[in-house]
Parts: sequence; C-alpha cells; structure tokens
Amino acid sequence: MKEAFKKYLIDRGYKYVTPSGNPSTVDDYCNRVDRITAEENLTWQELAERIDDILPYYDKGGRKQYIGEKSHRSFINALKRFSEFVKSL
Repeated sequence: MKEAFKKYLIDRGYKYVTPSGNPSTVDDYCNRVDRITAEENLTWQELAERIDDILPYYDKGGRKQYIGEKSHRSFINALKRFSEFVKSL
C-alpha cells in the first residue's frame, strides 16, 4: 500500500526528491504515515480501513491535534493526502 501511495503522490505532482537529490514530500508524507501507524498500532491497511475515524483525531480540535500540527501541520497534511488516496481506490 505504501508504494501505491507514493505513486499516487507522484502522479499528483508531489516531488520524490529535491533538486539537490534529497528526499522530498513523497518520502516525508510516507514517513509521517508510518509514524501515525506506529502511534495507532495499525498497519497501513488497517489505517486505510479506519482513516475516516482516525483522521479527525489529528486535525483541529482532535485529541491528538498536537501531533497533527507538528512540522507545520505535515502530519495532518500527510493523513489528508492518504485519505484522498484511500478514497480514490
């Protein structure tokens, strides 16, 4: 599922590497989804099945908003892109 998410992001114009060759948004979002799955003790597939329930925890007003807002809201943004990906399947 992770590889399909990477392809989904790349197909939508997200960069895999920076001009200097460093990992970029695609890698970052995958790493953040990895950290959310660890936080929730879920696999990527389980997260996909429960994304509508879990995403609000990390958004504004959610009980884990403090995580969602880390790194300029990269965690919640990654989860939102993952949610869009799941809905596109």
